[in-house]
Amino acid sequence: MTTDLMMLVAAALFSIASAVPYTAGRFFGWSYQWVAGNRDSPAQDRPWMARAERAHRNLLESLPAFAALVLIAHVTGRANDATALGSVLFVGARLAYAPVYILGIIWVRTACWLAAVVGMVVIATQLL
Repeated sequence: MTTDLMMLVAAALFSIASAVPYTAGRFFGWSYQWVAGNRDSPAQDRPWMARAERAHRNLLESLPAFAALVLIAHVTGRANDATALGSVLFVGARLAYAPVYILGIIWVRTACWLAAVVGMVVIATQLL
């Protein structure tokens, strides 16, 4: 398996795991009736839980584009060292983004997000 595809697997697994912090926070921080119920009224998140959910959603927003780029590079035979670098950059930046966002570190969060975008741009340049 190529580095690009391994990074796609890692990103997919991380997208599942990144729901754990805010889900666990809600499970242990709210009433069990609310957690098990229909959630007709929203519960009040602690700030870190809301940031964790936004970090997860942000990953879910960028994951389809990353997956498309990696898969197109693979299928067209254009996967190379540059696409591998872009893939590693994307995944590494996304792994750093989540805890930095949960902790509320604003400028570092932006830098991590930008690094992930740069990773996708690096892959895209190999497809043009």
